[in-house]
This record gives sequence, C-alpha cells and structure tokens, in this order.
Amino acid sequence: MVQIGYTMMTEQTGPRDLVDDVVRAEEVGFDFSVTSDHYFPWLRAQGHSPYAWSVLGAAAQATSRIPLMTYVTCPTFRYHPAVVAQKAATLQLLSQGRFRLGLGSGENLNEHVVGGGWPSVDVRHEMLEEAIGIIRALFDGGHVNHRGTHFDVESAKLWDLPDQPPPIGVAVSGEQSCALAGHLADLVIATEPDPELLASFDRHGGQGKPRVGQLPVSYDPDRDTAVHRAHEQFRWFGGGWKVNAELPHPDSFAGATQFVTPDDVAGSIPCGDDPDTFVEAVRPFAEAGFTEIALVQIGGDAQADFLDWSAKTLLPELRAAFA
Repeated sequence: MVQIGYTMMTEQTGPRDLVDDVVRAEEVGFDFSVTSDHYFPWLRAQGHSPYAWSVLGAAAQATSRIPLMTYVTCPTFRYHPAVVAQKAATLQLLSQGRFRLGLGSGENLNEHVVGGGWPSVDVRHEMLEEAIGIIRALFDGGHVNHRGTHFDVESAKLWDLPDQPPPIGVAVSGEQSCALAGHLADLVIATEPDPELLASFDRHGGQGKPRVGQLPVSYDPDRDTAVHRAHEQFRWFGGGWKVNAELPHPDSFAGATQFVTPDDVAGSIPCGDDPDTFVEAVRPFAEAGFTEIALVQIGGDAQADFLDWSAKTLLPELRAAFA
C-alpha cells in the first residue's frame, strides 16, 4: 500500500502555522510528514522561510504519531555535517524515533548565503558523500576525527544519541546521485515519477529500500482560484532540479518563469476539488514504484481547507486507488 504524506512547506507558511498544520495532518490521518529546509522562498509571493529545525523540534513535541523528515537538508554549506548529525540525533530523541534525515546536494538559492561560491554538481556530490560518512560515524558514537577533501572534524562526539539513529535518505535526480544514494542511503527521495531513477537506485544497492516522492497540488473549490495560486507560487517547479539547483535568488526564479502561463501550471499540477484529478496525478508515482508520496498543498492560507477535504474525500480516494 502506498503511504500518503503531508508537506510542511516552510517557504509558504510561518513557523507557528506549520506546527498547527502538521498537528492537524496527524489528526486527519496522513501517514507521514516531510519538511523543506530553506533560507529563501522560491518566489517572493510565497513569503516565508523560517528555520526548519526549530519547526521540527516544535512539531516533535506537538505530535505523537506522525513520522517527521527533512525534505531535504543540505549538510555541506549552511550546515557542517557534524552539526547536522547533532541536530538529527536530538530530533530523533525528541520525536521518540519518528525522524528520518533526508539529505541532498543543495540549491544555490539557499546555500549561497554563507559565501564561498557555488561549485559544480560533481563537487557537490563529493561533498555530500563525505558529509554522509561523517554523519554516520557520529551516529555510531565515540569521538570522530576526520581530515577530508572538503571537511575537517576535530574530536567530535554526540553525547545524546538515540538507540536507533535516524535513517538517512538521499535526494536523486540523475545517475550520479542515484549511485550515491544506492550505496549510502537507507531510502531514496525524488520529485519526479521517473522509474529510471528508481531502477538506477536499485542497480547501485537500493533494492528493497523505501522510496519517497513528492507532488504539488492546489486544492480549492473554485478551480480558477486554485490555478491562480499554483501559478503565483509554484510556477518555478517545472524548471527541474538541474535548473532549480543553480539559480541564486527568488528574483532569478521570477525571471526564469516569466513566460510560464497558468495553463502551463495547470497542466502539470492538479488543481480544483475533483479527487479523480488528484488520484491520477499520484498514479505515475505509484506505478513507478514509489512507496511513499508526500503531497504539497500550495498556499499557506489554504492548508486548513485542504486538510479538512483530505480527511473527508482525498485520503479515502487515494487509499482505495492504491491499496
């Protein structure tokens, strides 16, 4: 059975509302949750970007059942991997074992703020691989010393460790990242329903491991309102990660998407209140082999209505379709 998740989209909602929304998502029956980890929104219209780890700590205390996950954290620029390991271990303790650490090679949009430039994707993957090694070594306990190509660690130790460390997921978009994930990750993360990504993950050691996808949706009883909201706040999504990882500022995304029309967005994002449209948008992920699919309701002020509709209509329809 495919599990259906809820996304705490930090780029479109303030911190207190994010926590309130995931509490409601737990109440209405979502199977898991994921949280973006940004410094900037994609577009100015989204209007938010609180510190994801504070939100997750509050969510861990406010909820009791729903799993939590970063989707995704970059452990190589804004954060040193030794600090990511400490944050993840603490969150696993706070959530009593409900946390998974989703990692990726990052986007210029969020990582440029600490300076140092934006290296090529090959270098970013090297950095991610080294960072995962450091995080796993710290999860194992004991003191860690590391002199690497990209990172140094000086006698680091995590003093508060959970009995079971958080599973590590790696976001993929091509062969290189799939190879890294297959070798090093406990689960794979993707935003495209591309079966070749999962096949590549399997070829590199990922057989039998969970695979988590994500799908933006725009619920509203008025379809025109839903389409307008999706176009205003989510037209960047169609650029693909090879583009989205490179642009440095919300204004860059605005310029890059200035010719994207509402019809373009509505053609790729389910909009309105017809559950069949949402089911058919989820289907490619299920057929590709994803075991978990996190929905992103577009619009910070649209969460309450979406969650109520999900409880009454969407979740029962999705579970009937993908049991």
